[in-house]
Amino acid sequence: MRDKQDSPVAAVERAMVRVRRRQTRRALAAGATVDPALTAVADAVEGEQAAERPCSVTSLAGLLSVDQPRASKLVAKAAAAGLVRRVSDQHDGRRSLLELTEAGWAHIADVRRMRQERFAAAMRSWSAKERADFAGLLTRFVDALDG
Repeated sequence: MRDKQDSPVAAVERAMVRVRRRQTRRALAAGATVDPALTAVADAVEGEQAAERPCSVTSLAGLLSVDQPRASKLVAKAAAAGLVRRVSDQHDGRRSLLELTEAGWAHIADVRRMRQERFAAAMRSWSAKERADFAGLLTRFVDALDG
């Protein structure tokens, strides 16, 4: 059993658990003025807008791995905080879509800057090649998880 615990796959699993714990403990949201759950909403809406996909409460629920009532509550809070707004779906008048507000875009920019500063600090002692290799391998890894 010890061999399996020391395998590269086990090491990756342990590292990913540590990353998830850090995110849920607010390590990446330190100093944030917005609830991390609302940042997750803004991140998801931004991702859908960047991919030119419509984002509804239903699709957001899937993206955040929450049920529809929880997604509705999160959207209501994000809208009250001025990060997102509901707009009419041009193809289905019964449905509304979500989009970032100017404040939402500014929040995403601030969060990205803060995240990138933290990541850069964590990799400060790495060579340029190590940073590039890590970025390529991590991207490939996440793409494989998605596919």
